[in-house]
Amino acid sequence: MPVVAGDRSHGRLNARFSGNDRVALDETIRRAERVSRVEFSVFVGHAEGDARAFARSLHASLAAPARSILILVDPEARALEVITGGEVRRTLRDPEVELAVVQMQSLFAEGDLVGGLRRGIQMLAEHARAPQTLHAQ
Repeated sequence: MPVVAGDRSHGRLNARFSGNDRVALDETIRRAERVSRVEFSVFVGHAEGDARAFARSLHASLAAPARSILILVDPEARALEVITGGEVRRTLRDPEVELAVVQMQSLFAEGDLVGGLRRGIQMLAEHARAPQTLHAQ
């Protein structure tokens, strides 16, 4: 289940996002979940205490943390954390996560928070996709 808007369990979307931004993020998350069969959650807001520890606690509280990816962005603290579940790590490796993080940071630095999130989600979904199996006949 995508977590992007303030009325959902852990996510917060503040004045940084317009209605169109929210729709675009929700669509990106839905598409990513279809492609990868992994659940995506996004938290944008103030991370309480250490950002990594806060992201881990949010991830642990998800319905299916083993097959979930949580992206936390704290714009004021300039923090970006990506937490992946155990099942996700079978197909999504750390270097692939790092590449998505670099892409997000690059777009964030240009002032494009929504574009950075969308690109990061897309990249993570592509890499988290289970490889297709070929059957010999």
